[in-house]
Amino acid sequence: MLNPKILDEFAAKLSEMLAASPAKDLEKNARALLGSLFARLDLVTREEFDVQQQVLARSREKLASLEARVASLEARPARDENGVSAQANESEANVKRSGRSQKAE
Repeated sequence: MLNPKILDEFAAKLSEMLAASPAKDLEKNARALLGSLFARLDLVTREEFDVQQQVLARSREKLASLEARVASLEARPARDENGVSAQANESEANVKRSGRSQKAE
């Protein structure tokens, strides 16, 4: 059988050859090139993307809530500074106008 010491030496020599080979340099250069390319593309991490997605979801919920609130406020009758609704003021004005027209007759 083979001696384990010979196998260890062979593995060490093989690792040494691979580390010194042009393939290792090529891999190192490719990693550096891709790293600089990705840095220029201004990409975000998945974690940052997920956080921004959650922020957007909360913003959409808040917007929907505010839109509903505005719609309900717009549906209410408008009130003047005395707290009287515009509709009540209008009916009061109509009553006064109709009273004047009856007196003029």
